[in-house]
Amino acid sequence: MEKLKGLIAVGFLRLFALLPWRAVQAVGAGLGWLMWKIPSRSRDVVHINLSKCFPELGPQELQRLEQQTHRDIGKLLAESACAWIWPAKKTLKLIRQVEGLEVMQQALASGKGVIGIATHIGNWEVLNHYFCSMCNPIIFYRPPKLKALDELLQQQRVQLGNRVAPSTREGILSVMKEVRRGGVVGIPADPEPALSSGLFVPFCGVQALTSKFVPGMLAGGKATAFFINGFRLADGSGFKVVIEAAPEAMYSSDVEVSTAAMSAMVEKYVRAYPSQYLWSMKRFKKRPAGELRWY
Repeated sequence: MEKLKGLIAVGFLRLFALLPWRAVQAVGAGLGWLMWKIPSRSRDVVHINLSKCFPELGPQELQRLEQQTHRDIGKLLAESACAWIWPAKKTLKLIRQVEGLEVMQQALASGKGVIGIATHIGNWEVLNHYFCSMCNPIIFYRPPKLKALDELLQQQRVQLGNRVAPSTREGILSVMKEVRRGGVVGIPADPEPALSSGLFVPFCGVQALTSKFVPGMLAGGKATAFFINGFRLADGSGFKVVIEAAPEAMYSSDVEVSTAAMSAMVEKYVRAYPSQYLWSMKRFKKRPAGELRWY
């Protein structure tokens, strides 16, 4: 049954990817509208996350942000379907603007291991193609449950000669080895880790369990890092890639300082593009001792 589900899902993606880009955007917006209108657990998670992280918003402002968030999630799903099927060269045409390219170039020329830090904001599937077109990284990712979909993603994410590493013990070790030998890796900053692998640090006014993985590899300047994200342009024509050097505090040997600095950078992007963040993700599932669960 799982194999059949996977084949159906991949078949649907291949059909969907035949649509022109403007139609993809329109269908995505429509899908987001349905997600906003139809009661679901995902919609509840978006509401909880936004109300906790933006307590200063009044009821109407919060509702508008929730509605736009669902519209952007719908677009993300539609866009990603194309990025998973299209040849990388076609997807790369959606990158309309790049800001901070010199930051990446300096990091790649440093002679150290390089970590490109991404966030679940805008569209990271399109961003993946851009990042891999600029260097030859190992992309760290969390495999989907459907095997057929995972196989498709692995194929698509290595079109440009790079490699992928799943979030398993073996994958973690391969990423660490690559950084130590002076290679390049791409790692998302915001998936919630196991309690033993993270620290509770501030994020949008609340405490969020945040991974120590990247800060641990940067401690003492053993490697260098930059943030790289792809934000959706307001006119729907494509994306703007923004690259920014990791702040000095992220190289601190004090893991709490470095992890908080990484979280602060993610928060900066989220506040700049609040509706483009993946608020349907259960980012705050684990809570500090004594605090009630959110979901």
